[in-house]
Amino acid sequence: MASRVSIIRAIHQLTSSASRRPAVYFPSLSCQHAQRALLQRRLFSVSSTFKEKKYTEDHEWIEFSADGKACTLGISKYAAEALGDVVYIELPEVDMEVSSGDAIGAVESVKSAADILTPIGGQVTEVNRTLEGTPGQVNKDPEGEGWIAKLKVEGEPGEKMMSKEEYAAFTEEA
Repeated sequence: MASRVSIIRAIHQLTSSASRRPAVYFPSLSCQHAQRALLQRRLFSVSSTFKEKKYTEDHEWIEFSADGKACTLGISKYAAEALGDVVYIELPEVDMEVSSGDAIGAVESVKSAADILTPIGGQVTEVNRTLEGTPGQVNKDPEGEGWIAKLKVEGEPGEKMMSKEEYAAFTEEA
């Protein structure tokens, strides 16, 4: 976690110092070409790294906030389809302290039931109360409006997290 914070600080310093630098003047180029040349010198983008969903072998997903201090947790589309019609969701309590691998709730469907495991430690800051009245929202949009909880992150994920492509390959093998 400390390395992520250090990286974010370095990125902030680079981007803020770049915005104070005077614009480079290209007398032989049009304004559009000058802007394109400046954009090509940009080294990296912060937002795509932190906004990418990561998946676990237990079919949960997490998505970190831009600052890396919080994340949203839910079950994957694959898990929602495997469960079938969800009829009940046990949500975690707000302010609950969790460790990586802890069961923070459960999902019950007409076919079966499954625990919701957290791949990262932290504190539950918010739960999706709309799922109490309409648990079927998990089937409609499991990786969007069907999120389960939001956590204040403490530490790194306790297990290997997969990208969307790695997770797709993992579920195809199953």
